[in-house]
Amino acid sequence: MIKVCGMRDSENMKAIADLDVDFMGMIFYPKSKRYVTEVPSFRPLRQKLIAVFVNADIDEIAKTVETFHCDGIQLHGDETPEIVRSLKTKCNCLVIKAFQIAKVEDLQKTSLYENLCDYFLFDTATPSYGGSGESFDWSVLAEYQGKTPFLLSGGIGAESVERIKQFSHPQFAGIDINSKFETSPAVKDVEKVRTFVEKLRINN
Repeated sequence: MIKVCGMRDSENMKAIADLDVDFMGMIFYPKSKRYVTEVPSFRPLRQKLIAVFVNADIDEIAKTVETFHCDGIQLHGDETPEIVRSLKTKCNCLVIKAFQIAKVEDLQKTSLYENLCDYFLFDTATPSYGGSGESFDWSVLAEYQGKTPFLLSGGIGAESVERIKQFSHPQFAGIDINSKFETSPAVKDVEKVRTFVEKLRINN
């Protein structure tokens, strides 16, 4: 499974939608350089559209999901299990909860969210809730014993293909890519993404 996050431009979204990717993410976090404020004229049909939030109000999230016709939400902040449970009911859509990972102990908090989320997303620990462009030590995830499948995020670039192919975990579901495939914030290099996806899909 491949998620391309930080999308905003309609033409760029249309070009990425022609590739063999599964999810597209749009960021609704005002402090992000990829913050989305307007509904794009294009909406993917094959890919699930995921709205990304950081500590946003529940009603605001629900309204955004409805306005932008999103298929799911990604919670990238400090949202509690109670908030996740409320959103799952209110929005009735796919839910991804992100966790910042630097050491084995960071995995412990995932147990509080078991049976609440469709996927977890493991990202590099940073003060700014992601977007660092840096990777973390994936070997830490060998200690993850949860039942919720997860996506890998954080600093994944064109050079990461072999590393991804060699990574193995029973709950590993896919990857999330963003800044290392951009020509400018929220604009992806389509050919770079295409080449990466094709290499990743070979024998996978």
